Amino acid sequence: MALVPILMPQLGESIAEATIVRILFQEGDAVQADSDIIEVETNKAVMGVTAPCSGTLGQIFAEAGTSYLVGAVLGSIEVSAEDAKRLGLEEDERPNAGRQEKKRVEKPAVPAAVEPTIKGGLPVPAHAGGASYLSPRMKARMAELGLRAADLSGISASGAGGRVTIEDLERFMAGIERNKTTSASPMRKAVADAMTRSWSRPLATVVRPIQLDNLLAHRKTHPAKPGPALYTLRALAIALGENSAPAGRLIGERIVHPPSVDIAFAVEAEDGVMVPVIRNADQYRLDDLVPRYNRLVDLARQRRLPPGDIGGSIATVTNYGTFGLTIATPIPLPEQTLLIGMGVGQTVPFWNPELEEFVPVVEAQFTLSFDHRVLDGGAAGRLLKRVAELLDSPEQL
Repeated sequence: MALVPILMPQLGESIAEATIVRILFQEGDAVQADSDIIEVETNKAVMGVTAPCSGTLGQIFAEAGTSYLVGAVLGSIEVSAEDAKRLGLEEDERPNAGRQEKKRVEKPAVPAAVEPTIKGGLPVPAHAGGASYLSPRMKARMAELGLRAADLSGISASGAGGRVTIEDLERFMAGIERNKTTSASPMRKAVADAMTRSWSRPLATVVRPIQLDNLLAHRKTHPAKPGPALYTLRALAIALGENSAPAGRLIGERIVHPPSVDIAFAVEAEDGVMVPVIRNADQYRLDDLVPRYNRLVDLARQRRLPPGDIGGSIATVTNYGTFGLTIATPIPLPEQTLLIGMGVGQTVPFWNPELEEFVPVVEAQFTLSFDHRVLDGGAAGRLLKRVAELLDSPEQL
């Protein structure tokens, strides 16, 4: 008999590790090639690790709740001598569990309660300037604890020049132990990482009220009853298809224009948000997008989006109006320049110059958050205006 290793695969372009959720077979079970044998969770979705060949499941090194790096040995499959020869295996060599690289999922630090001191009218911890300088010793200790620089922003620094010392950090961590803590899921950690990277850019937001009466009337007559978010996604896709410059990314000294209009949309999932992508959204009519949109929503809620339906988008549409919110300033993903947000629709009075009287209309506040290095307020306003024009004529979508 020969042993074939089961390795943690590369589950996405930017994915370096995944957490074991469930092992679907027992040691000694027969498995078929390409069948899912281990269920893992990445920062984007729940996916399966497949058997590299048919055989009998040997020893499993992987443990549920543990994160493993790409390439780590998760277990082995026993194959016959004939299959071993066909697969090019010459020795009966058990995969070495010692070669695997894994790291335990650490419980995140939850800041201890701090008595606030009033500074400038805002309750903030006194001298909480954060970690402006991190010594090698501090970085090593933070690595041991699984902390990032942003986690130290609430620590009162006592070192020279406002530096956070090791003693400050240890006092902070000791205070944490007195508080209730919960483990952050891979999804929550991924959202935190993405938002931290996004916030490193100068972001701005413009707001425009948009009337939805024509959209809602069109939706009533549509057999599939598409939601306002899909109308907005299609309108944004048309606008960017006409002029892709607003969705360009600043790389060095160049604006890189997107090769295709791939628009993402936000779907609330357990402990986070999934953002599936509709590729080439400018090339399909609204009617054609409805089944694709509905399929992606279902997969996103199950957190089972295929890798091809995640990432690589140029903008996102999010409907925070479903939570009763009128206005918000959501943050685009790190690889995006734009994000359109939709507030809740409300009936408001509108002056009709033809009738010379106020009439009731359904209106929602739309926000466009953008990378201010690429766009200014005028360009952002013109893009939002074009989206408004398209939504006022939904039959064009």
